[in-house]
Amino acid sequence: MEYITLINDYLWTWLVIPLLVCCALWFTYKLEAFQFRHLGMMIRQLTESHKSNKNGEKEEESISSFHAFVVSLASRIGTGNLAGVASAIFVGGPGAVFWMWVMALLGSATAFAESTLAQYYKVKVKGAYIGGPAYYMYYGLHKRWLGVIFSICMILSFAMANQIMQSNQISASLSDTFGIPSISAAVVLAIMIGAIILGGIHRIAKVSSYIVPFMAIAYLLLAFYLIITNITEIPGVLYTIVSSAFGVEQAAGGAIGITISQGVKRGLFSNEAGEGSAPNAAATAETTHPVKQGLVQALGVFTDTLVVCTCTAVIILLSGVYKSTDADGIILTTRALETHIGPWARYFISAAIFFFAFSSIIGNYYYGETSVRFLTPHRRYMWIFRAITVGTVIVGGLMTLDDVWAIIDLCMCSIVLLNIYSILKLSPKVSKLWKNYNEQRARGVEPEFHKEMIPEDSEDVKTWL
Repeated sequence: MEYITLINDYLWTWLVIPLLVCCALWFTYKLEAFQFRHLGMMIRQLTESHKSNKNGEKEEESISSFHAFVVSLASRIGTGNLAGVASAIFVGGPGAVFWMWVMALLGSATAFAESTLAQYYKVKVKGAYIGGPAYYMYYGLHKRWLGVIFSICMILSFAMANQIMQSNQISASLSDTFGIPSISAAVVLAIMIGAIILGGIHRIAKVSSYIVPFMAIAYLLLAFYLIITNITEIPGVLYTIVSSAFGVEQAAGGAIGITISQGVKRGLFSNEAGEGSAPNAAATAETTHPVKQGLVQALGVFTDTLVVCTCTAVIILLSGVYKSTDADGIILTTRALETHIGPWARYFISAAIFFFAFSSIIGNYYYGETSVRFLTPHRRYMWIFRAITVGTVIVGGLMTLDDVWAIIDLCMCSIVLLNIYSILKLSPKVSKLWKNYNEQRARGVEPEFHKEMIPEDSEDVKTWL
């Protein structure tokens, strides 16, 4: 684990963080800072229903933009919002929150690019759309070998490392609140997950569409209540975040480099902008133009980091417990909430982390499933993958939080580097699609895309007839 930590420190400091920032700035420039100008447009895309086929019938095997949004949000809104924010503050100080904000604002452009490409290069299998980075690496870059490597790394990262984190924090919360042995909680969770993932993407989308709004609204209502009742202290909290971000007020993390690193890493774990995960869900949506799903996924980054993560940060910073405790992760969030609403907070957090992490496990599983499908069409390998998913959920109940973060950081490095390389190479395609979308809007028509609009890609684009 010491070697893994050293490797992580080097890769994130000198390679991953600079690339993420440069990529985000590049797409913000190429897309005319759309994330700051078209928030209303992003929200409107959520209401788009299924596109009809040539006979005027809805494609029953596809899913809507909203369902694709909640599947990706199911993965985004998870332990990163409760435990990840807490760990960022614990290690990097309050200033880490500021860098989470920065990467969300800029990274939404990266999220737009990767999800638009996923829609553009998606394929149809048995009536349903699938796609993601492996597919735009194959059809866009003509490098199937790169897609194979990415798919393997995706399985290691999302279908294994991230699942371990979600299970670890559910088990830790239940153990802290009810005294349930971590391994027992993990086994029960694994059984529940196994029952759901057998149903495929439609059951995943259905379950997520119920769980995600419920858990997010309940948590946000409590957070907003705490903010309103402590409104006079909010300016002080904001000052602490900003001053710590620039080294004016150093906290537990020490150097400003650690503050930035923690903000970027935990922000990425939470909102996944540039990681290449959300595009797998974005590709499944039935929509009339690839850009529309790019806008929806950019909105997901805002929802995750600027709203949910900020609420957790405010709860922790208002409590002040981060200054005097050695608690990390979900336990720190629980201790902070207890100072505001009393001992029953631990029961609320246990329920919240269960639903947050549970939905994330479901969303992460689908990302892994898409990668397995890219690697092989044989169903027996899918059953093996499902068994591995259930097994990793059990493993999560056996590991320490520090070891889990180290493994996740290393796995994230691989998929981020491969994905950033690919979307930067394909950035001219993103620009063309964005231009095509806006040209149609300027004419006052509802944008629809057909592959003859970019004739040079007619052989590579398998849908969009």
